[in-house]
Amino acid sequence: MRLEGVTVGFALTGSHCQLQDVLPEVRKLVEEGARVLPVVSDAVGGTDTRFGRAEYWTETLRDMTGEQVVASIVEAEPIGPGKLLDVLVVAPCTGNTLAKLANGITDSPVLMAIKAQLRNQRPVVLAVSTNDGLSMNAKNLGLLLNTKNVYMVPFGQDNPQGKPTSLVARMALITETVIGALGGRQVQPLLITS
Repeated sequence: MRLEGVTVGFALTGSHCQLQDVLPEVRKLVEEGARVLPVVSDAVGGTDTRFGRAEYWTETLRDMTGEQVVASIVEAEPIGPGKLLDVLVVAPCTGNTLAKLANGITDSPVLMAIKAQLRNQRPVVLAVSTNDGLSMNAKNLGLLLNTKNVYMVPFGQDNPQGKPTSLVARMALITETVIGALGGRQVQPLLITS
């Protein structure tokens, strides 16, 4: 158990098609001995989609982790002053979240958790999932790649012919990226073929 005694925040944002893919990664972190505190964006915590009902995601996270789900800015704010997390994972991390983070906007529970974590100079791991990673969000991705204490789960184009600007992280590498980030190291290679 490589994460015994480590507290991992795990924040999910509204790339709803990826939510099912990140749940096994939450389970892996728990199996590695981590205490996992789940955080959900307003989109995940309050939107029913064809990929699942909001209540399903929050209940599943609560059951997997044994922790209450942080679902408001007020609930996320104590992460900073309390230094509650050793590392924070954002998976999936939407283009919207990337853009707001790169531009210092804090208007959701996930962004407040990130702000709180970075305030403490502790690692944040981003697992991108965005259709505009190589277009409108390329500049934001570039800024975050050069931001202290921000680490990326290796990512690549998920459908170069059908969606040439889309990027998705390899979610199965979340645990390895977390371990690397805790040691101040970016997992390589960063750019992968999906």
